[in-house]
Formats: sequence, C-alpha cells, structure tokens
Amino acid sequence: MLLKKLPPLFFVFCVFAFSAALRAGVAIEHWQTTTGAKVYFVPSAALPILDVQLDFAAGALFDPPQKAGLAASVGALLEMGAGTMTETQISDHLADVGAQLASDVGDDLASLSLRTLTTPEKKEAALEVLEAILRQPHFSAEIFERERARGIAAIKDALTRPGPVAQRAFRAALYPGHPYGYVTTPESLAAIEHADLQAFWRMHYGAGNAVISIVGNLQRPEAEALAERLAAALPAGSANPPALPAPPAPVASGTRQRLPHPSSTQAHIYLGLPAIAKGDPDFFPLLVGNYILGGGGFVSRLMTEVREKRGYAYSVYSYFSPRKQSGPFTIGLQTRKEQADEALQLTRQVLEQFLADGPTAEELAAAKAYLAGSFPLNLDSNRKILAQIANIGFYNLPLDYLAQYPSRVRAVTLPEIRAAFARHVSMDRLTEVVVGATEE
Repeated sequence: MLLKKLPPLFFVFCVFAFSAALRAGVAIEHWQTTTGAKVYFVPSAALPILDVQLDFAAGALFDPPQKAGLAASVGALLEMGAGTMTETQISDHLADVGAQLASDVGDDLASLSLRTLTTPEKKEAALEVLEAILRQPHFSAEIFERERARGIAAIKDALTRPGPVAQRAFRAALYPGHPYGYVTTPESLAAIEHADLQAFWRMHYGAGNAVISIVGNLQRPEAEALAERLAAALPAGSANPPALPAPPAPVASGTRQRLPHPSSTQAHIYLGLPAIAKGDPDFFPLLVGNYILGGGGFVSRLMTEVREKRGYAYSVYSYFSPRKQSGPFTIGLQTRKEQADEALQLTRQVLEQFLADGPTAEELAAAKAYLAGSFPLNLDSNRKILAQIANIGFYNLPLDYLAQYPSRVRAVTLPEIRAAFARHVSMDRLTEVVVGATEE
C-alpha cells in the first residue's frame, strides 16, 4: 500500500541514484593480515549491515582419491558445534541477534559467511560465534556419524533418479583420474575416518590459505581490526596454500556413454569437455560467444533450433565454468526418450556450425549490449558485491576487474570469438553422456 502512495518522481530518483552509484564503480581495498590472510574490503554505508566471507582452498579439488566427500564433510560440520556452544546454541545465538551464517563447499574452495547488523552489541555477538567456529570447531564424532548416514541415504536416493545419474557420469567422464571427476559415493563416505576431519581442517583452513572479504558499514581501521581478529582465530596451518593436484590430462578424443534408466520418461543429455581456467585471456570472447550459442535463453541458437523450431526440448543450454584448473564447457538438455538421437544430432550440428562460422554481427551486437548493460545487476546489493570481491580475491583477478568488465565485453570481436572457441572447443574431443534414451 505504501508503494502506491509514493510519487512517480520518487522511483525516478531511486533509479537515477542507483545507476549513479553503479557508474561510480566498486572501489576495492586490499591488504594482508599479519598472519598472511588476504583481505578485500568495500565500505558500504547505505545500510547498517556487515557481510563477511572467508574462502579457503579447501574444496573437492583436495579430496583424497578414495575419500571423495571429505572436503564437503568438513565444511558441513564447521557450524555444528564450536567453542563452548553446541550446534543448537550456535543457531540460537545467531537467531537472537538476527544474524545469518552460511557455509558452502565447491570444487575449488570452501566458504564461510556471516551477515549481521552493525549495532555494536549485535555485531559483537555474531562475530563471537564466527570466531569460535574458526578457532575451535568440535567435529563431534556423534554428529559426524549422523551426517554421514544422511549423506549416504541422500546419495542412494539420488542414484534412483536419471538426472543425478547423468550429472555424476558426465563429471566422471570429463575428468578421469582427476579430483574434478571424483563423485561422492556411499563407499567413499564410509572410508572417511573421524580423524580425517581435523587433519583436513588444520591443513586447509589456516590463515595463509584464507581470503577474507568484507562489505558493509565499516571504516578501513575497523575492517583491518576485524580481519586481524578473524585471521588470528584460524589454525596455524601452513604459510603457503596447499599444493594443487596435477592438472587434468589433455583430452585427445571424446568418449560416449549410454546408460539405461527404465523408469525415466526423459533422456538426459550432456556434451562437453575441460575448457578454461580462471583468469584465461579468452574468458570474455568465450562469455560473449556462449551467450549467443546457448547461454542467452530464448535468444540463443541452441534454444531456437532445438526447442523453438523442432520442439525437441523444453530447455537447452550451454555454459563455460572456469575453475582453478580447466573448468568444463557444457551443453545440457532433456528430451523424450524416443527422440534422443535426433535431438543429440541436431545439438551437435548447431555447435559444429557455430565453431565453423561463428556468430553474426547482429548476434554479437545484441549479446554485448545485454551482457554489458545487465552487468550492474551483479553489484546491486552488498551480498552480490561480496560474492564478486571474494571471487576476485580467491582467483587473484585484477582489482579493477569489475570496473573493466563492461568495456572488456564491448571490446570483443567476431574473429576473437571464433579463435577462442577454436582453441577451447573441439567436436572431436567432446565427451557425451546420455541417460535414459530408448535402446537402439
């Protein structure tokens, strides 16, 4: 009701102010703590909120071969008891001050984030919880056994459904023998011992392996003190980041897998190959080109040809996922079992033609206009800014990365897209996984 009473000029003013703030850019301040943690800070006084995120090189990339799921297990148990608090007391303390705590583990990194009001008593209470988690997580044997049982049950359930079966098979086929290809199984979870949790935490969660990102209503001296406090709570660990495993072996030729799934009414299809690491100079040509190929929703070529013209799939998409080491290029779709072969053949044809000819000038202009014009939406909240600067910090991207992003997009040319795709995508090296198609 309140919105209806506000004059239209109010909204014009808000849009103008928002646009002006985005044009001003995100000024990222960067330093290191005395214990070696990297810090990235963006002051934001618009709201009385503080967002903090700690990222560690502690993702699935560092799982032992026979213990896939170890990194995820450590990340999940961090907030389930720490210091003098049980997991219930941690939840209650945060709820009492309106703070939010979240943890996440991906392929490259593990993250722990906190959002709190900057009212002194609320902020201090929330930070005490975060500090306890960083300093002394319990890794309770009882909770570990409980969560492992839940994880095993969840995996067994997932293996009854064609979607997860296809995703897991595709991951393993893309990266044979490499941690990016490890899939967590009941057996790998069962192989994890309780002592592995503490050992992994001490090795990977040290200050020298930490990136601390801070966004919120703080001045630089306050941010420096906060970063020192959090870094001091971390285990001693190693002064250097953990060594990376050997990179994925180059793929000489693609593989094809067809896995039956009698209960599925749809065929799940994945195509792809290891393609690009974070910071690769071809990122922007690939980004713009992929928007045209399959990343632009209804304006993409794959959607036009596979869905709109033939009706083979409700959705079809493609994307590049840069990682610490060569992340995948992926095309995915679902289609009726009996038409899987036709849909797959058409998808390959669209990709092959794109590799041969590249986009048109009209497609390029539209893609650049959308990607550059919509980029400020990635910076329209403190949470989004936090995610962006955490990405910059963990992957050692330039501090002006956000400021340069729109101009880098606008500078992409047709020859650059064709050359970048030629370097990173090859029809001969595509891995193909189809689950649930009608048997030939």
